[in-house]
Formats: sequence, structure tokens, C-alpha cells
Amino acid sequence: MCGIAGIMTVDGNSPPEDILTKMSRALVHRGPDGTGHFNVDNIGVVHRRLAIIDIHGGDQPLFSNETKLKGASKKVVLVANGEIYNHLELREKLGSHLFSTKSDCEAALRLYTKKGLDMNEDLRGMYALAIYDPRDKKLVLMRDPFGIKPLYYCENNLGFLFSSEPKAFIAAGAVIPSVDTSVRDEFTQLQFTSGRKTIYKTIRRLLPGEIIIVKGGHIIKKIRPHVLSVQRYFSGTIQDGLERLEKILTETVDIHQRSDVPYGMFFSGGIDSSALLTMMSRLNSKPVEALTIGFSGTAAHDEREFARTLANQLGANHSEVEFSSTDFWKLLPEVISFMDEPVADYAILPTYKLAAEARRMGLKVILSGEGGDEIFAGYGRYRRAVRPRILGGRSMRFKGIFEGLGILREFPKGWRDNLAAIEQKKYQMEGTALQKIQAVDIESWLPNDLLTKLDRCLMAHSIEGRVPFLDLKLARFAFQLPDNYKIKGRQGKWLLRRWLERALPESQPFSRKRGFQVPVAEWIKHQGHRLGPLVAKQPGIVDLCQPDKISTLFSSSGKSIGEAQWILLFYALWHQQHILGKGADGNVFDVLSSK
Repeated sequence: MCGIAGIMTVDGNSPPEDILTKMSRALVHRGPDGTGHFNVDNIGVVHRRLAIIDIHGGDQPLFSNETKLKGASKKVVLVANGEIYNHLELREKLGSHLFSTKSDCEAALRLYTKKGLDMNEDLRGMYALAIYDPRDKKLVLMRDPFGIKPLYYCENNLGFLFSSEPKAFIAAGAVIPSVDTSVRDEFTQLQFTSGRKTIYKTIRRLLPGEIIIVKGGHIIKKIRPHVLSVQRYFSGTIQDGLERLEKILTETVDIHQRSDVPYGMFFSGGIDSSALLTMMSRLNSKPVEALTIGFSGTAAHDEREFARTLANQLGANHSEVEFSSTDFWKLLPEVISFMDEPVADYAILPTYKLAAEARRMGLKVILSGEGGDEIFAGYGRYRRAVRPRILGGRSMRFKGIFEGLGILREFPKGWRDNLAAIEQKKYQMEGTALQKIQAVDIESWLPNDLLTKLDRCLMAHSIEGRVPFLDLKLARFAFQLPDNYKIKGRQGKWLLRRWLERALPESQPFSRKRGFQVPVAEWIKHQGHRLGPLVAKQPGIVDLCQPDKISTLFSSSGKSIGEAQWILLFYALWHQQHILGKGADGNVFDVLSSK
């Protein structure tokens, strides 16, 4: 896990060293273990390294073996953010004599020099790659199929710039931050944004699985291979499915544990994390480090007791972390300082504190269960979406968070346009209605909410987050399962539950589970009278809402009210920091009161 950034100029001149240096400094939290630099012709790249594999010999940039170009000695250059889990297999396949390091990312470089842009199908991993190929002076950017690792770009008079985080462009002075109001409107209604546009007017995302080719400082081509297909369905029996799942899950978790540094996992006691801990316990000779968070003295369900029981059953070293209302008011500005891509998911708070504890324990890699609900169809919204309307069925995210509250200056008509475009595309693909709904979430919610949350919260503490359920081999298997292997009655993830029932019956996989809850609305309610006036005066909120109605909102309660309060509080703090450039020193009230 690392941070990468770079520039390809349009005028052919060497990229400015000061801008490259400032971008590198802005990404230091992503890679405190070393820095790399390459600047030749009109291309400059920087790399911040978090050393996980080949700690002493895996510095980047990585260079290919020499090739001849017009009589000059040239090398293909690669910088990467991520992990290539099957690097050992690729090393053997390609020929170990070609490799000069033991770095997992060198496998991607060698694969590119052999196969070019067709390399993606051979990679199992999470990655954002930047490759400069001097043979035709092109820059190739590439993102993993599920968008586990982020990559952003912008185009201006200087040329084409890319980075692991938008804040690097801003810190370097290459982008003056300003809000795209249409994307802001999507964020306030959904808590995340989707598609290529970001909330910043001039900054764009590479889409999951996308390849972009740049020459002369301009994008000349975009390629996006199809990842999840339904050309073949799994046609075996339940027993066949369980055996196949066991084999793939074993292989997947095994390669996700490849590391030269200590690792652990986030453990909630739910289906996904229980499956991971079960498999990790089988594959490790030492007890697995498992971390669980809880909330005392609130109405939210506390998972720690049940998680403790399961962790003891599996022989794990179980660490319990408390998240209190004091943590909420103290940590929120700090957490948002790392959320330069705004994601108002409640889970950013416990994820951030868990990551801090993991770092304190000396862990540098964390395995987590993101993706399990998407690929095995675990969400209740999937079951509602495929149900006939007469039986209560309804579309996903058909209603915005602020709908009917009368708070906004003008209710945005186009807030759902990006999501609708994704739906239109996915609904035209082959497959069942359930698979199409899953595909929409995998394209929108998964990369731009869950994975962004995990990336920023763990990278803030220089920790690599790994998500085995989004291994391409496992994801394809799960996606191609028949619907009735995913959903039966009122329960999703049916085949995974069946596997867990055998592997860890104490987990009670078919009992009714409560979703992970963070009592944010409860904490806000107790301080609503103080928050309302402070939030109402924030410039970002003044542009968005009718200020005279904010205090009334924060004096009210209810599920939809609580969601709206949280979104406004988050956006007020986010706008202060990432648009106005103010600091995050102090608690929520200090920051909102600052001038």
C-alpha cells in the first residue's frame, strides 16, 4: 500500500519539481517508509512507500530490463499503490530470472512488458498503477476491477496530473478547490458520490477496472474490460457449491495473508468477518490478532460479547476497543481531514479508531470483510428490489436523505442522475434481476463508499487494508451462483451461511443478525441545541440550506432527521477543511466556532 502521483506536461518540458515534491509530501501518510522519484522528458512520477513485501529491496519506481528505442537506452517505469497477491505464481510463470527484486509489484511490471494492456486478467490483487512506456512515450494508468485502490486525475494548462488522493493536487497548488454543486447534491442525498466526477469541479476518478492512456499530456484512450459476467452459471449441487467455496476461500485468504510484516483483522462477529477469522485461524500457526469495537451506554447493539465468544472459540487474540461520545466529538474533525473524497458513512468513525489501535499494536496489514454483502447478496435492499411491488418491492436508493424535509434552498432534481446512468447500463447486461442489482452496487456504492472509507481510515494510520471477498476469483464464483444459492426467504448470503454453519456452528449464521450500528444520531441529539446555530452559519451550509431552518432540524429527532443532521454536520466540517482550507485542530465545537 502506497501513494503515487505524477505529471505529464503538454509542452514537452520537464514537470516542475516543486509540484511533484508537494504532491509527495501530501501523501506521506500513505507511505512513510520511503520515497521514490522519476523525472525524464515530459513525465515525472513520485512514490510514497508503505513497505509490506520485500521490505529492504522493493523501493519504487521499478524499471524494466533495458530496451532499445532509436538508439537510446530506455526502460519502462512503474509506480504502484496496492498488492499483487499472486506475485509468486506470476514470478514462476514469467521466469524468475527476469526479476531484480522480491517486490510483489514487480510482477505487474514484468507482466506489462510481456502482455501490454492485456495484463489485467492475470493479476489477482488491489492496485492503482502508473506505467510510463518510453517506446511510444505514453503513460498508462490502471485501476483494479473493484476500485479497491483509488486513483484520481485532472487536466489543466500544465498537462495531465494523477494522484492517489485529491488533496495532493490541492496541496501542490495544481487545483484550486471548488465544489461541483451537482455532485454535492448527489452526496447530500446518498452520503457518497458515483461515476467519474468527484465533488471537486476539475478532479476526476479512474473508474474501477479502467485503463487510461495519456500521450503529450492528453488522454487519448479509455479502456474498461468487462469483469463480472454471467456467461456461465454455477450448475452444481449445494454440496458441490460448498466444496467449491471452501477451496476458493482457502486459496483466497491464504494469498491475502502474504506479508513480511505483522497482520490482523477487523472482527465484528458477523457472517463475513466470522468466515474470514475461521479461515485465518486454520491457516495460521499462531493466534490471529482480531479487533472488535463497541459502544457502551447507547441504544446501539454492542457486538463485543458475541465476538469475544467466537474469537475465544477460534483461539484468536481478541482486542476490544471502546468508541464513546467523547471520541465522536473529539475525533470527527480529524477523521474528516483524511476524507478528502467525502463519504458520510457512520462507519468511518469506528474504522478510524480501530486502525489507530491496530497501528499501536504494531500491525501493518488488516484483513476486512468489505465486499461480502455485494458478491453474496447479503443486503435486505436486494431482496426488496427483486420483490414484486405489490408485495412491498421497491428500487434501491429511490429516495434522497433530504426528501420531504424542506430544508434545502432548492431540492435538486438531478441528484440521482449518475446512479440512474449506472442502473441503465447494468440493467441491460445479461443475468438475473438480482445480479443486475448487485452489479449496480458493485459499480457505485462499493468503490465510492465502503472501499473509500476503508482506504482513507486505514491509510491515515499507514495501514494496508485487504478485502479477500473482492478477490477476482472468489467474486466471480459468488456472482455466478444461482439466485437461490444467495437468497432464501428473508436471508441473503445463503451459501456462505451454510459453509459457516459447518465451519463454525457457534457463529449461529442463520440466526437473525443486527446490522452494524453507530449511535451518531443519539450523540447528535444530546448536543443539537449547540450544534444547530454553529452548523447554520457555515459557508458550505449557507449555500446549500435555508439557514433559519437548521436550528429547528437539530432540535428535532427521528431516523430521517438524524441522517440529515449527520450529513449537514459532516459536510460543514468537510467544506471548512477541504474547500476553505481551514485546519482540524480541536473538537467539533472548536472547529465550527473558528473564524
